[in-house]
Formats: sequence, structure tokens, C-alpha cells
Amino acid sequence: MLDRRTFLSVCSGLGLTSTLLPGVLWGLAEEKGKITRDMIDNAATIADVPISDEYKDMMLESLNSLPQSFKAIYDLHIKNEVAPAIVFDPVVPGTKLDSVRRRMSISKAPAAHDSAVPKNLEDVAFSSVRQLAELVRTRKVSSAALTDMYLARLKRYDPTLKFVITLTEDRARAQAKEADAAIAAGKYHGPLHGLPWGAKDLLAVKGYRTTWGAGGFEDQKIDEDATAVQRLDQAGAVLVAKLTLGALAQGDRWFGGITRNPWNPKQGSSGSSAGSASATAAGCVAFGIGSETLGSISSPSTRCGTTGLRPSFGLVPRTGAMALSWSMDKLGPICRAVEDCAIVLSAIYGPDGHDRSVQNAAFNWDAGLDWRKLRIGYLKADFELPPVQQPEAPKDEKERSAEETKKREEEAANRAQARARREYDHKYDEAALAKLKAMGINLIPVEFPKLPYQAMRSILLAEAAAAFDDLTRSGRDKLLTEQSKDDWPNTFRSARFIPAVEYIQANRARMMAMEAVNKVFEQVDVIVAPTFSTQLLITNLTGQPAIILPNGFRGDDAPKPKMRDSRELEPGGPGTPVSLTFLGQLYGEARLVAVAKAYQDATDFHLQHPKLEG
Repeated sequence: MLDRRTFLSVCSGLGLTSTLLPGVLWGLAEEKGKITRDMIDNAATIADVPISDEYKDMMLESLNSLPQSFKAIYDLHIKNEVAPAIVFDPVVPGTKLDSVRRRMSISKAPAAHDSAVPKNLEDVAFSSVRQLAELVRTRKVSSAALTDMYLARLKRYDPTLKFVITLTEDRARAQAKEADAAIAAGKYHGPLHGLPWGAKDLLAVKGYRTTWGAGGFEDQKIDEDATAVQRLDQAGAVLVAKLTLGALAQGDRWFGGITRNPWNPKQGSSGSSAGSASATAAGCVAFGIGSETLGSISSPSTRCGTTGLRPSFGLVPRTGAMALSWSMDKLGPICRAVEDCAIVLSAIYGPDGHDRSVQNAAFNWDAGLDWRKLRIGYLKADFELPPVQQPEAPKDEKERSAEETKKREEEAANRAQARARREYDHKYDEAALAKLKAMGINLIPVEFPKLPYQAMRSILLAEAAAAFDDLTRSGRDKLLTEQSKDDWPNTFRSARFIPAVEYIQANRARMMAMEAVNKVFEQVDVIVAPTFSTQLLITNLTGQPAIILPNGFRGDDAPKPKMRDSRELEPGGPGTPVSLTFLGQLYGEARLVAVAKAYQDATDFHLQHPKLEG
């Protein structure tokens, strides 16, 4: 039996440049038992590799001699935790990284009235990490009491918001007791000591299930603590819950239902860091840990009005976290304030000896950094309203069926509604730019280069399909909650038809994007951008960090969202938050966070919180 490499060599020798072709052939052969000329035609059409008739008989003998070439790999039953031998590095040649760690410098302790002993402990449920840290450090509030309070709130609001998969109650109470004892003995570990937090349930925690939010994985246990969990344990933080994520890190729908937006529980929280954002916004944890591959911190932070930090790719180790895309996954904090994110990031970043993508780059948070000396740009075109798109000219009325007419009218109504929402939200973008200018910032207009970024999404899709290959081939993908054309089961199946050559070509295009975006960041230290603009895909591909913070709340005059067929309200509408994003240079989180904190300090959006019932 020849191995896969030899098989591919045979294909190459026959002029077959796409490695999709043999993959499709073996898929067909497994079903029929033998490769035929028709199968070669079908596979060649999918792979876009023209094959002359004269070569087909020659190919059949070679191809049918390798009936088990892929099976040997399948039989390894490779676990999700095993990363490919290829390691993505977003650092372009010539970049110099600061690897010298310095002591974190946080802001001054809150004023005395802000750190007084609360008469009702729930009065501090929405306090920042910095405020809670001072209460615990000065022993005005015990970690045990704080833990009990947050556990009670998680239990009270979970029936409405559905943000908990597993409470880690026993572990939390034991940790809180240890935290209080350490502080009493004069062994204070820092500003996270004794603070209760929640983990997105793609982080492994020893002794507890790690469900990935997905049907078929409800009872999965991974016998280890993720690196992020270990580091937060070392910082003295108290894990109170494993929080929801959309199934396999997509959206806000998981095997137990839909995680809800605390500002309007008729809406989903967005995702996939659904529970981390919802529970933080609802004052049910001091902070959460989420992850982003393409919007999974940005989107729920926007929907729920939290502050989310998506670090540079390769800053925080993902050991013990579910892999979706090895070259795009990033772990980061979801908090109520910008500095909270800096404090949490300081505890979880840096090499761990396991995740080979992690750089030896330092994050030195300094609350006193003079952000006024930084060069701050803005994506000018992204802040402008796009022109109104004119629909195609309709057919002659007589030629259109009633069904076509109805569909066209619905599409027109949807376009008009989307336009109205965009125009309404645009005033918040304009207000943000005006506020930044009022702060004395000379905003420099910049633009990211125009490249086929959407085509590069095939990188994510191919890697995700490989991460869950066994799920697809075994048919267990039918256990996942969502099964529409845009959900993972169909995406994974479709992604198996992405040729290996095209995956590599997309990565070559990605290299061009990294170099081009790096040149933009040579002009500025930080860039301001609308959250859901072109930058979201671009910077997730190129690896730059982002911080997303609340930027206001829609008024009573906001366009009303429609109720979907699923009985879930569309996003937006009166009383819901909008957001703003700040982007930074690779491993330039300290400067990025300083600018974002300055903006947040000049506004009060993060100090508002939802009015919860129950």
C-alpha cells in the first residue's frame, strides 16, 4: 500500500495540480468501491482540473491501486486539540517586538465613597474589576461573599438569559475561601485576587464538562485546565461558571436554547461568546473570557454593551481551548470597562510552552501612558454612509408572477429597513469622531488596501472543516442544533471541496494583506473604526488587536426591529447599545488600550447597565 504523499505524487505526475481531486475521488470510491471514468469526470469538474480522455484509463490503474490512502489518516482519529504542523505567524519581516516585561501600572484606587462597604452587596454587581479589586484588597468585601452574590445572580437570571451551561459552585467556594485566607495572611496576588469570573465553555476545566455548546458534546469531559484557566487560578480569580457559546463557536444558539441580550431579552445576545458577554453585562460575573475567530468577541460585546478586547493573534495561548481555526482563533477578556480588559489580559498572555503560535511579546499596561502623544487614525470611508443601491430593473409586470412580485416587495422592504437602521446608527459614529476631536485628537484619515478579503475566508472554512472532520464523516453533525445552509454542518460539508492548492493560494494572498495592513499601521499607532465595517474581517485575517466598547444607546425613535419566524426579535431597536472599535498595531495592546480608556473616561456609556427583571 502506498501512502498519501505517494498518491499525490502520482496525481501530480499525471498533471493534476489540485489535491481536491484525489479527495473527491476517494469519497466517491468509498461509496462505490472502485473508481470509474465517470467519477474522474465528476471530481475533475468540482476541482476545476480539465482531464483529457486519453489520460483517464492511465489514471484508473494508478488510482485504484491506492484504495485506502486517506483511511490511514482517518483511522488516527485525530483529536480537536492536535494542531497542524504549519504555524501561522502574523509578524511581517522587519517587525521588532518588545519582549521585556515590566510591572503592570494600574489606575489609582477609586475614591473613598466608591470603595465603601456596600449596605447591599448587589449594589456592586456592576462595578468594574478595578473597583471590586479595591474592595477585596482592603477586606471591605470578602471573596466568599462576592462569590455567593454572583452565584445567586447567575441562578436568578439564567432562566431568562440562558447564559450558563455549568455552575462550578464547589470549585468557586473553595477558591474564594483560599483567596480570603491568603489576603488575611498578607499574600495578595493582585487585582484579580478573589474576583469571580466566567469562562466560555470551550475552555477545558478539570472535573467539569466542556460542551462547546454543541449537541452531541453535552457530556464531554476534558481532563485538564486550559492555560487561561490555570493563569487566572494563579492570579487568585474565582471561576463561578462555564458560560454559553453558540454550537461549536457560531452565534448564540446552543443545545440548551438561545442566550439572550440583557438589554432586550427578546433578542439573542449574538455570539459566539454569548454567555461571557450576556453574564458580564447583566452583572452576574466580574468579567468573562471569550474567544474570537471572526467577530465572536466583537459582536456579542456590541449587542450586550460590554467592553471586549480581542488580542493580537499569538499573544494569549489557546492550550485547552476548542480549536476552530488554528490560524485565526484568539482568546480575550469581556469586561465592563477598558482597564478591566488590560488587567485580565496581563494575567493570561505570554508563551506557555504548548501553543506554538504564541509570540514572546510583552504587554506592559501603564494607566499613566500619555495617549496624547500617539498617532490616531480613522477609517474615513468606513465612517461614511454607503450610496443607496438601486435594485435591478423589474421585468414587465405581465411577465412577473404573484410570487415574484411578493418576493421583490419583501426584498425592497428589507433593504429599506436595513438602510434606515444604518442611517440611524450612523449618528453615533459621527458623534464618536466629534468627541475624539473635542478631546484634542488630530484624526488622520487612513484606508486599508483593497484586496479580495472575502475570498480569504476559505482559510477559516477549510481549517474549521478539518477541525471537525470526524464529526462530518461520522454523520454526528446531525446532532448539532442548527442545520440551515449557513450553519456549521453544511459549511463543514461544503468546505471539504475547497482545493488544497486554493487554500495555499488564499494564504499567499493573506501574506500580501498582512504586509499591506502593516504599512498602514506604520503611519499610526491606533485606528478608530465602526465595529461592523471592512476592518472586522481584515484584522482577524492579519492578526491586529481590537477593543470594542459601548458607544451609546438607541433612543425611542430608533427603527423598530421585526420579529423573526423563530419568535426572536431582530437586533437593534430602542434602548439597545451601539459600539465603537479601536484597532492597534500587532502586539501594541498597551497603546491601544490607553486610547480606548481615554475615550471611555470621556463618556459614560459603560456605566449604564440593563434593568433586569426577576
